[in-house]
Amino acid sequence: MPFANFKVPEKTLTPTQKEKIVTRTTELYVEIYGERARNTTMVLVEEVADGGWGISGNVLTLAMLGEAAPTDTNDA
Repeated sequence: MPFANFKVPEKTLTPTQKEKIVTRTTELYVEIYGERARNTTMVLVEEVADGGWGISGNVLTLAMLGEAAPTDTNDA
């Protein structure tokens, strides 16, 4: 079973954007493995709490990233 796990900062994606990640990832696996992969592909989009992740030894926050809310507020 193909499996993809995306970890993203909390509250930075709309439901539509999450759906796009799931759909496009599934299509990528189908492109690689063939149609047989469609029904067994699992895509998990996990939202990490603000301050719950970092890079290069530094904790990142939404304020630091300049991303306080999803870019597409129509679907929030």
